[in-house]
Amino acid sequence: MPSSLPRPLSDLPIRRLTRDDLAACADLSEDRGWPRDEERWALLLAAGTGYGIDDPDSKGLMATCVVVSYGTGMAAVGMLLVAGRHTRRGIGRYLMQRVIEAAGETPLSLHATSAGCPLYEELGFLSVGRTLRLTGFFQAPAASGPLSDSGTTVRPASAHDLRALVELDSVVFGLDRTHLLTRLPTFADHMRVAERDGELIGYAALSPSAEHHALGPLVAVDTATAKLLLVSLAEATDRPLRADIDARHEDVVDWLGACGLRSHSETTVMVLGADRHGDWTRYFAPFSLATG
Repeated sequence: MPSSLPRPLSDLPIRRLTRDDLAACADLSEDRGWPRDEERWALLLAAGTGYGIDDPDSKGLMATCVVVSYGTGMAAVGMLLVAGRHTRRGIGRYLMQRVIEAAGETPLSLHATSAGCPLYEELGFLSVGRTLRLTGFFQAPAASGPLSDSGTTVRPASAHDLRALVELDSVVFGLDRTHLLTRLPTFADHMRVAERDGELIGYAALSPSAEHHALGPLVAVDTATAKLLLVSLAEATDRPLRADIDARHEDVVDWLGACGLRSHSETTVMVLGADRHGDWTRYFAPFSLATG
């Protein structure tokens, strides 16, 4: 039986999450059918602000949410989770309303599942796009056609690439993500950069997520470069891939399907208080659905 909750819900205390909460956050992810991903939780709590509601009937968490700020330009909302035994009781709405209040005038963005869209629409969020998730073992295509670009070199990223990588990302994403990208080398298992005529024109990373390797971010000057980065990363792992691709990049979605990945799910990109930022033509995959 679900526990009794205070009425009004405003009597439920919300606190900041810390690294000491990593196991409880992972437990809540698992409760909702998500990968535990403690490494991802650690990254999010280091780069963003985590909010949690303790479960009065256990030592765990009843609900969580993480906000990653990009200054006054935008903040990304993710990991809004409510324990299964406490769903459909208004807790997610209550926590999200507090997050909106805390953001003040700062615009918010998020990736919403089909189940979450009605709540966010009621809270004033507008749909601005879609992200398609594809999963599976990547079967590399023959090195011919558009992938044969002798002018582009793809190689493992190094510390010397960080400044150029951050500069490219800031232009494409539209906001400064230095606080995330400087943590990416220690979080990701594999990183690649693409160069042409001595200029960094793209980068991508693979990070662990349960049995998968999750792609993200993926930034590239064009589709051919994005595919070269994907092939290079796929060759670096024997795990199945998980890729969240902006639905407007239909060519990449179709190509991944031809390479063995299958459509798994989709999310709706939503914003509150601003239009979508950045240059989607060069932004193929988000850092993660929790960070944009």
